[in-house]
Amino acid sequence: MSADDDDKLREIRDRIDRIDQQIQALINQRAEAAQEVARIKLAADTAAHFYRPEREAAVLTRIKERNPGPLGDEEMARLFREIMSACLALEQPLRVAFLGPEGTFTQAAALKHFGHSVSTVAMESISDVFRDVESGACHYGVVPVENSTEGMVSHTLDMFLGSCLHICGEVMLRIHHHLMSPESDLKAVKRLYSHQQSLAQCRSWLERNLHHAEQIAVGSNAEAARLAAQEPGAAAIAGEMASELYALPVLAGNIEDEPDNTTRFLVVGRQKAAPSGYDKTTLLLSTQNVAGSLNALLSPLAAHGVSMTRIESRPSRRRTWDYVFFVDIEGHIDAPVVAQSLAELKDKAQLFKVLGSYPAAVL
Repeated sequence: MSADDDDKLREIRDRIDRIDQQIQALINQRAEAAQEVARIKLAADTAAHFYRPEREAAVLTRIKERNPGPLGDEEMARLFREIMSACLALEQPLRVAFLGPEGTFTQAAALKHFGHSVSTVAMESISDVFRDVESGACHYGVVPVENSTEGMVSHTLDMFLGSCLHICGEVMLRIHHHLMSPESDLKAVKRLYSHQQSLAQCRSWLERNLHHAEQIAVGSNAEAARLAAQEPGAAAIAGEMASELYALPVLAGNIEDEPDNTTRFLVVGRQKAAPSGYDKTTLLLSTQNVAGSLNALLSPLAAHGVSMTRIESRPSRRRTWDYVFFVDIEGHIDAPVVAQSLAELKDKAQLFKVLGSYPAAVL
């Protein structure tokens, strides 16, 4: 490089250093403002809630809308999510239960939603996640509810039948499966550990590239990675977090058959979320088992122009062949058109329960 180029680089680096100082000062100003919010809230109510899902969703939406680049909208939102997470930890450190063990996609979803300044607590089952949040041991919980290729997680739906918790958020996580192993050659892999769903989501790739290995289903991909790290000739299908956690090299990345493979997770808590401007509402319903009853039950939604985005049936566990329906609709229960349609729907239902109105997730 020429002397002129060196001078230009030195000038740019000096400018970056000055910008970094400004960014650091502004972040600390934001943190001080968050502490002031905490003092005001605690003075009014010692049991005040500091995490506001609708507030954070609205802030991140505005950040994306006003972002001019060159950083992409999602990257800019991710950076602000971490700033917000660190500031919230100064107000109230959050404990978030997730379906464990460490290194699962559910933990990745929890960190995507809350940022890395929360304390994530691994639970052995979805039931344990609900119990820990219900008891107050954790502030929130994160559980999987559906996958774009494998369908609904029935255990999560069933937990809402008897739980008092509210859905206060959702997370969409693009699922990338990696083949990892202490071996450096696919031919040396004799056993493959993975969760049954991941084996199904990578079926075509495995048939083409690893048909010679024995497939062993385990409780989670993180457990698969832990086992593979200890056994010569073993491999696992898991996510990036598990690879880092168990120091397991990746032999092949993104081996899922569907490139848009996505899992939806729900955030459950004891508080309700206020409107954010872009919300969903989830309902638990039942009706008489007669011809046309479900259509009649849902007719107020169509009459008021409320869009239903999903409906799923599950056994009610009350009587044989008796079912309940989980229904997602667009909008918040506090919106007048939604409130009116649900008031009419409630009059028609045998069972009517709002599981939560919450900010809708975007990838």
